[in-house]
Amino acid sequence: MTAPLVSILDDEPAIRTILEEALQDAGFRTICFGRAQAFTAALAHQTPDVCLIDLSLPDTDGLTLVHKLALEQGAIVIIISGRALVQDKVTGLELGADDYIIKPFDPAEVVARVRARLRTSKTAHSASQIAEFKGWKVLFDQYVLEDGEGQRFPFSHAEGEVLRLFLENPKRLISRSQMQDHLGGAASESFDRAMDVRISRLRTKLCEDPKNPQLIKTIYGAGYIFLADVAWH
Repeated sequence: MTAPLVSILDDEPAIRTILEEALQDAGFRTICFGRAQAFTAALAHQTPDVCLIDLSLPDTDGLTLVHKLALEQGAIVIIISGRALVQDKVTGLELGADDYIIKPFDPAEVVARVRARLRTSKTAHSASQIAEFKGWKVLFDQYVLEDGEGQRFPFSHAEGEVLRLFLENPKRLISRSQMQDHLGGAASESFDRAMDVRISRLRTKLCEDPKNPQLIKTIYGAGYIFLADVAWH
């Protein structure tokens, strides 16, 4: 079996070396870039399993790149950044990143988080990839929602994790702590905000009335319930 490929984008050579050595020692394949332009060009030929992205890049806005990766590539995206403000972390997670690691970091922690995200992704891909509910179809292998008229709405890997959690547990209360356990997040303001934003975006793509949602219902102080029956294929 081919080892997972981790793409590292950071303009600091020392950081790239530390990450590359730690990941290779753990059995991963790696490819490194110091500029976003080279990284983006490489994506046209090969999609990595995981992307480690620094935000402070000399040739582009790292957050814009994160959003593009999450929506267009369906890649697992982990931000590694020196920006330690809560708002930076919240913004990164809102735009579709699966995780956020603050510099300086322990290389062993990075390896552990990469493995955790890959385990979650592997479990998802081993399960059914098409779900239908209330006139909607979800194609998880393509990261696309399709309405009854065939119109398609792409979603990010991070949004897909939340959507799958709902669809696998219809008509059951899902608490914040259950979301944290399933999605690998730590209890924090940024995690809660990121979940709220992902759910809000899913509601928008599902054409939900924000004042009276019919599919994803908020139970204040408790969690969420997905209200429709779900059929898997």
